[in-house]
Amino acid sequence: MANVTVNVNGETRTASVPPETTLLALLRDSFNLTGAKLGCDVGDCGACTVLVDGAAVNACLMLAVQADGRDVLTIEGLATMDRLHPIQKAFEDHGALQCGFCGPGVILSAKALLDESPDPTSQQIRDALAGNLCRCTGYTKMIAAIQFAARALRGEPVDKPA
Repeated sequence: MANVTVNVNGETRTASVPPETTLLALLRDSFNLTGAKLGCDVGDCGACTVLVDGAAVNACLMLAVQADGRDVLTIEGLATMDRLHPIQKAFEDHGALQCGFCGPGVILSAKALLDESPDPTSQQIRDALAGNLCRCTGYTKMIAAIQFAARALRGEPVDKPA
C-alpha cells in the first residue's frame, strides 16, 4: 500500500492505496468525487479529465502516487453551492451539453486553456478540446460557450445568448 496525499479542491486529503491505483480511482473510490468519469480507460475520451497543478490530465492514465503532494482540481471544486464558475454558466446559457457525461472533462479542459490563454482563438479552443470526445454534440455550442466565458472572465460585457 502507498500513502498518497493530495490537495484536492483546496483540501488536503490522504488515502492508503495499492501502488497501481490510478488518480481516477483515488478520486472516485477513496474521496467519493465522482465528477470525473471512467469512459474508455485508455486516455482517448477525456471523460476523466482533471487539473493537476493547473494542467489538464487524463486521471485514468495517471497513477495516484504521481499526484502525491500536488494540487488537483475536479469539477466538484470549480463552483460553489451558490454560484457556478463562469465557464459552467456559459455552458448552461449556451446549451452546450446534452447528456453531460463529457461535461466535467470538457469544462476542466476549457479552464486549463483559459487560465493559460485568456483570449484563445477558435483553433486554440478546438485544440484544447481535442482530447475530449462528445457523442451528443457537434462541439459548435461548446466552442461558443468557451468564447463567451473567456470574454466574461476578461471582464468584458457579455449578453446572455438568445
